Amino acid sequence: MDNHTYDIVIIGGGATGLGSAVDAASRGYKTLLVEQADFGKGTSSRSTKLVHGGVRYLAQGNIKLVREALAERGRLLKNAPLMTSTQPFVVPVFSLWEKFYYSAGLMLYDVLSGKLSLGKTRLLSRKKTLELLPNINPKKVAGGILYYDGQFNDAELCIELAHTAERYGATVLNYTKAVGFIKEKDIIVGVELEDTLGAAVGAVRCKCVINATGVFTDAVLQMDDPHADTLVYPSQGIHLVVSPKFFRGINAMMIPKTDDGRVLFAVPWQGKIVIGTTDSHVDHIDLEPLPLAEEIHFVLEHFNRYTNAAITKEDVLSVFVGLRPLVRSANSGSNISSLLSRDHTLVVSPSRLVTITGGKWTTYRKMAEDAVNNAVFVAKLDHTSTKDSGSAKVGATSAATSSAKKCITKDLPIGDLGAARELAAQLTLDEPVLGNYLDHEFAAFHHITYAIRVVDVVVAARISYVRTVEDFLARRSRLLFLDAKAAIQLAPSVATILQKELNWTNEEREAQLQSFIQLAQQYIIH
Repeated sequence: MDNHTYDIVIIGGGATGLGSAVDAASRGYKTLLVEQADFGKGTSSRSTKLVHGGVRYLAQGNIKLVREALAERGRLLKNAPLMTSTQPFVVPVFSLWEKFYYSAGLMLYDVLSGKLSLGKTRLLSRKKTLELLPNINPKKVAGGILYYDGQFNDAELCIELAHTAERYGATVLNYTKAVGFIKEKDIIVGVELEDTLGAAVGAVRCKCVINATGVFTDAVLQMDDPHADTLVYPSQGIHLVVSPKFFRGINAMMIPKTDDGRVLFAVPWQGKIVIGTTDSHVDHIDLEPLPLAEEIHFVLEHFNRYTNAAITKEDVLSVFVGLRPLVRSANSGSNISSLLSRDHTLVVSPSRLVTITGGKWTTYRKMAEDAVNNAVFVAKLDHTSTKDSGSAKVGATSAATSSAKKCITKDLPIGDLGAARELAAQLTLDEPVLGNYLDHEFAAFHHITYAIRVVDVVVAARISYVRTVEDFLARRSRLLFLDAKAAIQLAPSVATILQKELNWTNEEREAQLQSFIQLAQQYIIH
């Protein structure tokens, strides 16, 4: 990798980093993205799976953030139709005052979305509310409000953003960590890299670096300047996944205000119900954060309070935990993380390091646009771009040859344009046995979502950046997040296929398998 010079190097392979790679490459800049683990390994695969404007931000009076997020919601559903969908929500209310208050807010939410509205908000009678939420506890329910928001598979969207960036000529590397900066006259001119799975170490030259590392933002800022101020206040949120027998129907439930001031969601997703979330300040930042006992109790207790389910820890199929990179506010004076800014923050360091952090999944595209605009400005890239206009891949010619180099991502289709489906079809045609499920009895017994074919693993290894058993079971399929015990059951079959695809030794296969099983135990409540 030495001797390569890039216009922009992006550190961080989550939503914002991958969005920045798409933005930069589609403008025609020579772009490299590096991620220390797998794409979307951190916060970006651990969301509530909603593409939303943020109903609770209305209550905080943040109209600007809501309007921007709703516009971005509309763009994302248009640009990634195969990875997104519209989800109906019901807000149960327990008094006439609540009905008036929440309906006014949700109708404003609808108005703010303008032409990009996903469906008309309407008031519901008590009878209709109980019909749409058959498992709700009917006690004190006075009625409800029906509204619509977006839903998506967050990890899948990460991978498709990586494919899109590559389609426009970017280089994207997972398991590649930035371990140092190369400077000339205190300005960053290169990045030292390390393969975290043990391959060679190298360095690249560049004109600008974007730090899009989420909760790891401060580590990169301090790699640039050991005396840099702390920017991120990490907040932890957990989600519990349970069987749909505890919450039947197609409608999600949203409780606008719980004991800690957060919103409680119960959302149908991939054949299961995702329940969350919490908002707990944590001091320790980890790639695999652990749920706190009180967080599990909080979610169980509140779900049971509002439904007739009475679920226990034993009913939880998986618990997943994410860290939000909330931005510290000098004037906030508040230690309550649910009140800290969800808006994004952009900082340009004296070394010309551009840092983008905060924000939310829904606004990743706008965050990326702002980050790349600043990178272009500080590095004067419009005058010095190293990318040959003919080097972009098929489908990127209009961006690569544009002299203006304006952002084009508002209307840019996201994805591999069917490459994975075509490869899977061709492989199964050539070798029909690849169409078999990993475990016939398992596939027949469990929900169809779990029915993973041999070819799905093969294709993921060949063109979707899989380098570990975890990559596949956690983020290419979502089995670890949907049912951790089921993921452990299928792990040996996945490891055997990946051994052949990735040329592992028997020892490497066994190490991969044991590493995954150990990790999966953290997703099971013991």
